[in-house]
Order: sequence, then C-alpha cells, then structure tokens
Amino acid sequence: MTELKLLVAEHFEGQIWRMEVDHISHTLFAEIRQTEDRKVSFASISLVSGKTYFKNYTVDETWLTGIETAYNEVLLLHYYQAASSPAHKGLAAVNAVTGQLLWHNFNYSFDQLTVNGPIVFDSRMQPPQYKLADITTGAQLRSYNPVIDVTPDNHIIVPQSTPLPTDLPKLPVEPYHNNVHYVEYNNYRIVSLHALWAGQLRQYLYIFNNNQLIFEDILNTNIQKLQPEAFVLYRNQLIYLKDKVEITVLNL
Repeated sequence: MTELKLLVAEHFEGQIWRMEVDHISHTLFAEIRQTEDRKVSFASISLVSGKTYFKNYTVDETWLTGIETAYNEVLLLHYYQAASSPAHKGLAAVNAVTGQLLWHNFNYSFDQLTVNGPIVFDSRMQPPQYKLADITTGAQLRSYNPVIDVTPDNHIIVPQSTPLPTDLPKLPVEPYHNNVHYVEYNNYRIVSLHALWAGQLRQYLYIFNNNQLIFEDILNTNIQKLQPEAFVLYRNQLIYLKDKVEITVLNL
C-alpha cells in the first residue's frame, strides 16, 4: 500500500519518555525510562542515514537525569535538584555520534536554546547571570543578548487537534471521538485517531496522498483513555511512536 520509504524502526526496552531533534545535524534523540527498575537511558539516531549512533546509553546517575536540549551534534542532559523536586540542576554534554561525555557541570542550569547555542546560569549565584555557553566545552562565551540570541526554528510541525475533516475519504475504522490529530503537508493528509477494536481502544495512523490512502499503522493498542498526538513532522519526515516503545521515521 505504501509508497513511502521507511528510514527508522527502532525498538526500546522501556517507554520513550521524550524526543528531541537537533535541527543542525538532523539527529533524533530519545529518552527511555524503565520505571520498574528506575533506569533511564538515551539513544541517538541520524535522520539523514537512519543509522542508530547509540542506544541504551547511560550516565552515572541512572534515574535522576533527562534530556534538556540538543544542538550541533551534542545532546545536553540535565540532572534533578532532588529526587522529590522537578527542578533541574546540573548539565552534562554528550557527543551525538560517539556517545563520548564531553563535559559536565553540576552548578550549571539551562535557561533556553538559541541560534547561537544554549543559555545557562550558575545556580549558586543570585540573581542569575545568563551566559551563552559553548555546548562542546561548557565554557561561558559571553553574556546573553536577547537581540541576537533568538529562538531557533526547529522545523517541527505538531498536528492540531481538530474535528475530523468532512472531505476526508472514508476511513477503514469508525472514529471513537470526532476530534482527531491532523496535519496537511504538500499533497499528504495525515491523521491519527482512536477507534474501538474488540471492545478496546486503539490509536491509528493514516496517510492520504491526493485523497488516496497510501499508508496506515497502529500506534497504540489496548489503551484505557485517549492518547495525545503520537507523531510530528520534521522537514520531509514523519516521526511517530508505536506503543511508546518504538520510533518509526518515514520519508515523505
């Protein structure tokens, strides 16, 4: 049925908690959590070649860490101030291709990502002094300048929650709820929705080209409630999750 090219189909042992795209190197990062064992690991995947650079990557802190941002072939991780606090404190930078730990600083905290790199501050200093940091070394380069340190365009399109378009061709399943997640891209119309199958909710993905169904997949099975959007568009690629444990990337 499909005329689309499958670039990535990567399965993980835990749940995919968060994804981040480095829009400079076109690298996809994933944070995977195994809540029963309280373990967190990370993965890095090229959105150019489809190659998985690394997966099951861990740092010394095996639970209280997560993805902060990504920039120019570097994954920036954060630590937590305390086990009972959502506040972030401390940063570690990892090379996107080799997995090499480039640097870490337990006093740095992340503020925002700009076109020139990350803005950080030393959590020991009050009031905070925001600095542009070199993401490959952790060195503070200069003070944050909002005029030139602007937010980058990450080229990510998130689907909108909207009533099912009335001009969409008949779907293979009957939607459980009228609202769907929907986006139009070039000649493609992409929709994800929920439907009942054997009394259980499932989440489906459909892709139409010029109103012809060319691709379909099941995103979640045996779920108890309506799920949030499970796909995004990045440049000419569709990135989506399957049962929260597999990343699939299609070239459109």
